[in-house]
Amino acid sequence: MSFALFLAAALAPPVPPSAPAPMPTGDALTAAIAENDARLFWAAFEGCTPQALPDLLTPDYRMIHDRGGLSAKDRADMVAGFERQCARRRPGGEDEGYRNRRQLVPGSRIVRPMGDWGALEEGAHLFFEWTPRAPRWTLVGGAKYMNVWQWMPAEGRFRLSESLSYDHAPAAPYPPPGADAATP
Repeated sequence: MSFALFLAAALAPPVPPSAPAPMPTGDALTAAIAENDARLFWAAFEGCTPQALPDLLTPDYRMIHDRGGLSAKDRADMVAGFERQCARRRPGGEDEGYRNRRQLVPGSRIVRPMGDWGALEEGAHLFFEWTPRAPRWTLVGGAKYMNVWQWMPAEGRFRLSESLSYDHAPAAPYPPPGADAATP
């Protein structure tokens, strides 16, 4: 490097660090949460790719479930649980051939900003299973959920910090009891 270039570089004003990214608002907020929600449930259910979860969760993430209480005390606990579950589904595993799917109930998602800290996502979803004994998707139940997404300004993205999963119930009978079978 020539002395003139060296001198110019030394005298140049310092480059300020980039400003933290502002949290999205409005439709951009809802879209960002919907995208993370889809990635989260794909990794946990159909994709069975627990290695994708750490990127979506805060280190102190926790999950509280109406059937089991505190089901994940932190990110490592959550990831380890899905690693065990996915290992059982692999060839030779005790649940070989089992798959599950989560489907968001259309129109149920509500995303609310929580100041500039993050967002609260609420919704309802249905659960389906596929087993070698019944090789088709079978609706097995549903539930409601609330996810607390924390905005990470330095990263320019959201990470999930807490999940509440509640009102789990078996699939409702169809047709409903008392329905007139002759009515179309």
